[in-house]
Amino acid sequence: MKNDFALALKQVLDDRGLPQDVVIAAIEDAMVSAYRRAVRASTAQHVEAKIDPITGAVSISAEKEVVDEVQDDRTEVILAEAKQVNPEAEYGDMVIVESTPTDFGRVAAQTARQVIQQRIREAERDAQHAYYANQAGDVISGVVQAINAKQISLGLDLKAEGIMPRRHQIPREFFRVHDRVRALLLEVQDSNRGPKIILSRAHPDFLRRLLENEVPEIYQGLVEIRSISREPGQRSKVAVAALQPGVDPVGACVGIRGVRIQTIVRELSDEKIDVIEWNSDPQAYIAKALSPARVLSVFLEEYNGPKTATVVVPEDQLSLAIGRDGQNARLTAKLTGWRIDIKSLIEATSETLFKLKNNAAYAEYREIESENIPRVEALMKKKAEGRPITPEDFQEMHAFTTRIERGLIDSTRERKQEYANRLKNARKDVPAGAYELPLPTLGFSDHLTSLLEENLEVSNVGELMFAYNFDPGAIREVDGIGPKAMEEIEAALQLMATSLTPVEITEEAPVEEVEAMLASEETASEDQVATETEAIAEVDEATEDESVQEVPEETEDSVEEVTSDEVESGEVVVEDTAKAESPTEKAGVPDEELPKSMEEIFKLKPEMLDFDEFSSNESTDDDKGKKRKKYVEIEYDPDRDVTIYRKKRKKSGQEWDEWNDDEWDF
Repeated sequence: MKNDFALALKQVLDDRGLPQDVVIAAIEDAMVSAYRRAVRASTAQHVEAKIDPITGAVSISAEKEVVDEVQDDRTEVILAEAKQVNPEAEYGDMVIVESTPTDFGRVAAQTARQVIQQRIREAERDAQHAYYANQAGDVISGVVQAINAKQISLGLDLKAEGIMPRRHQIPREFFRVHDRVRALLLEVQDSNRGPKIILSRAHPDFLRRLLENEVPEIYQGLVEIRSISREPGQRSKVAVAALQPGVDPVGACVGIRGVRIQTIVRELSDEKIDVIEWNSDPQAYIAKALSPARVLSVFLEEYNGPKTATVVVPEDQLSLAIGRDGQNARLTAKLTGWRIDIKSLIEATSETLFKLKNNAAYAEYREIESENIPRVEALMKKKAEGRPITPEDFQEMHAFTTRIERGLIDSTRERKQEYANRLKNARKDVPAGAYELPLPTLGFSDHLTSLLEENLEVSNVGELMFAYNFDPGAIREVDGIGPKAMEEIEAALQLMATSLTPVEITEEAPVEEVEAMLASEETASEDQVATETEAIAEVDEATEDESVQEVPEETEDSVEEVTSDEVESGEVVVEDTAKAESPTEKAGVPDEELPKSMEEIFKLKPEMLDFDEFSSNESTDDDKGKKRKKYVEIEYDPDRDVTIYRKKRKKSGQEWDEWNDDEWDF
């Protein structure tokens, strides 16, 4: 048979709804506090309490110092008693020995009672907070305990209390004390007096949870709630969509003869609920969302300013579409995310006629509809005079307005799409790695570089290429950039484009991901250029080591095509190759600082490539051993996809031979 302590402990656990280990820990802490107050022990002294959950026996152990003679039995113990606990104890050691008092006294018992109550309340609050925090967003029920002007207090499970502020109540809804109410658990807040549980019946998610509880198709995932707009106590609109073919989302929510939806309506104090089928087409979606009004046409304006939907309805449907105090239009705007502008057919036709006469954007349609405008104006005049208008006349006005407004919207959409395509193509034609090259790389003068940076706001080669590809006219319109400067810019950009790899932009790889592709492509491009440079350098070294032979004069017909494969294999023998002297070398710049790759050579302008050719052997026969100048010009032929390498040498005397072309296919 259980003793009194075990029965009392079980009753506390059942009443408070707490686990046994939490209550036992609270009682042990209370015993420790009671012991410290009874013996006036220091808080620095370590004290432990153990309680038997069956018998309720309490044992207290305290940390004491091992001494030869006890001066204070609260903190000291003799060696013999210490060895009973720890056989290895020595003088000066700290051991934990049992120190249970024979009688705590009235003050100590009162302290223990207060601590137990406090700890149990804290454990109860923690359990309440953890329990209701997991239920946030769900519908729970409670009993009304108190009602005042600011809020309603409800009693919940685990002896918790929830509050429903006035703004979260449905207007004109009244409750009495002891009424059971269902509400949405909106939020759980921490406070000094326990968890503060906020309930709501006016939140849109309350309607969502009620639909999930009443409609099995929503709970099972066959029907999805896409959007909810609600004015509590008056009207709500719910957009639903079927996730499985063959399921009617609206019929599933309404139920047979409206049984399901009527249950929710009664829970919400006769709040009207419109269930609408969601549609991916905004025009059809907005037309359905304005139910029960009948809509003639919807015109979407999403490019200039906020997204606006102009809705045209018959004249007798205008008040129904707007709703009482604009309620239907407001709910439709919240549900669809579009700004709603509702007009009658007569008003829409009148505005269209006014725009045709005064708005330049409608000039094109003014000519197209020149024959229909007088007839529509006559119908509008007939309406203003109060004469009857046939349904055919209304259809003609509707068709007239629809043709013009839809045509203008379609033309605006096409212009925006064309603009987006231009942006895409301009970015696509920018070579890889161009954004990593600073603008001075192109070799422009400081004045031209500053003009480009200040007026076009470009800081690197890639941005300049993008600006040129998108709108070359914007560069020509810059003050200080004339035809000659424009030709220089075009030539430099063309040479740069031939040396770098274009960036491919597709639908699967949007523009935002291009930067992530540049690093790998630029590395591959540099490796390829380095390979070609090494091959050309080997050919140059082999040519310099050979003895200089008499070079026959080159004519215009002596043109050879040299491919990149021949250059890399070393099979090409470059005639009259000698040490090049560039303008930088003439100025005293060492050879190591000259550009070594084809990419850097392409950055130079043709007039900057000035080569001097020397012979290693002196001879007096036919210009042998004499210093002969050679000029080189590089040009890219886009039609043949080759780079033309032109050479021009000075013969004996003052005569120059003709330009000779070598074509390198990169």
